[in-house]
Amino acid sequence: MALDQSFVGRTYPATDPYEVGREKIREFAEAVGDAHPAYTDPEAAKALGHPDVIAPPTFVFAITFRAAERVVQDPQLGLDYSRVVHGDQKFAYSRPVRAGDRLSVTSTIESIKSMAGNDLVSVRGDVHDEHGEHVVTAYTMLVARAAEEA
Repeated sequence: MALDQSFVGRTYPATDPYEVGREKIREFAEAVGDAHPAYTDPEAAKALGHPDVIAPPTFVFAITFRAAERVVQDPQLGLDYSRVVHGDQKFAYSRPVRAGDRLSVTSTIESIKSMAGNDLVSVRGDVHDEHGEHVVTAYTMLVARAAEEA
């Protein structure tokens, strides 16, 4: 059954702040195999004009995807998460994520489409720091696969 189009434009409350730590950034950079010194060495980051180490561009996914859980778990939307796969991901940065940032995410359903029995839900996650300044917007597409017919 197709998802309700009236949910397009629905915005969910901002998450509690997530404090970005140096060690989390280092662990993430190591996990994705990116050895750029600005991710682990504060002096290298400062030489590039940053106040502290910065995170690899995809680091913020862990924060925004957690915020998108509010959309996924909304019982009124009726999305069957057991059938969901991650369809697409894009980021639009105002500035890099930095160690010491306290980031909150506001999620908004951008679109709901049905194609070949699958539901495609696009969620925008607007990430702001503790001063209310925009850091990055994440665009996530979730695909709820059609139920198999018996």
